[in-house]
Amino acid sequence: MVVAGAAFLGGTLAASLAEATEQSVQDLVDRTVLLLGWFLAAAIAGMVSKHRLAYLHQAEQRALEAERTREEAALRRAGEERLRIARELHDSLTHSISVIKVQAGVAVHLARKRGQKVPEMLLAIEEAGGEAMRELRATLEVLRDSADGPPGSGLDRLDELVDRARSTGLPATVTISGNQQALPTAVDSAAYRIVQEALTNVTRHAGRASASVHIGYGPGELIVQVDDDGDTCPSGSPPMPGIGLTGMRERVTALGGRLRAAPRPEGGFTIRAELPAKDLS
Repeated sequence: MVVAGAAFLGGTLAASLAEATEQSVQDLVDRTVLLLGWFLAAAIAGMVSKHRLAYLHQAEQRALEAERTREEAALRRAGEERLRIARELHDSLTHSISVIKVQAGVAVHLARKRGQKVPEMLLAIEEAGGEAMRELRATLEVLRDSADGPPGSGLDRLDELVDRARSTGLPATVTISGNQQALPTAVDSAAYRIVQEALTNVTRHAGRASASVHIGYGPGELIVQVDDDGDTCPSGSPPMPGIGLTGMRERVTALGGRLRAAPRPEGGFTIRAELPAKDLS
């Protein structure tokens, strides 16, 4: 392009000089120099623009590469942290739960061998130990494999969960309203865990009480409510947020839902979670 421009200017100047008079030669040279100056300025501007675009492209590529590197580093650190947590859980919990399950199993076996009636509480301990081991293994697999969540911990196992609560001596009922629908995995798991934690709290803290579990399917919303008539706290007094309630609230908030945990006017305690039932992906 530069050569072509120079040739054009040279040819034009030569042709004009052949026809020009002595008076106009100086004017012709001045005009040609001016054109040459504009040509050089345009060429320099083009080169500067080209180099600037190349620099911006390189800067953009470096920024993308840096972002990709940061993401890879963050994912690597998250994976390392998951493995560390998995090791800690395995080392600290697996042995203890196994011992509880084995001891309960041995006690059940000896009672049956002697022809004695096996206490319901002992059977509940044995079953709870087995369930805890299954869920711990599933959780460890999730931490090691970065999957969505522990398999089989959704509302499809609600009846099993309530039956285990009943085996500890807690009268519990279940009602389901609305049109049942497929739920996102995170919502399904959260609903199960909320009922599980609520029933556990009733068993531990409410004394002689009964519990009712209500699952309501609405348009784009899932209602999970657990009520008890125990003496967890006097009517009207504020709830004492323990680890279980805090975990429930964090789980519900992460899904964009709402949680209410408060004493009931007629006595007892209520936990009500309103979860979005639409796809969260």
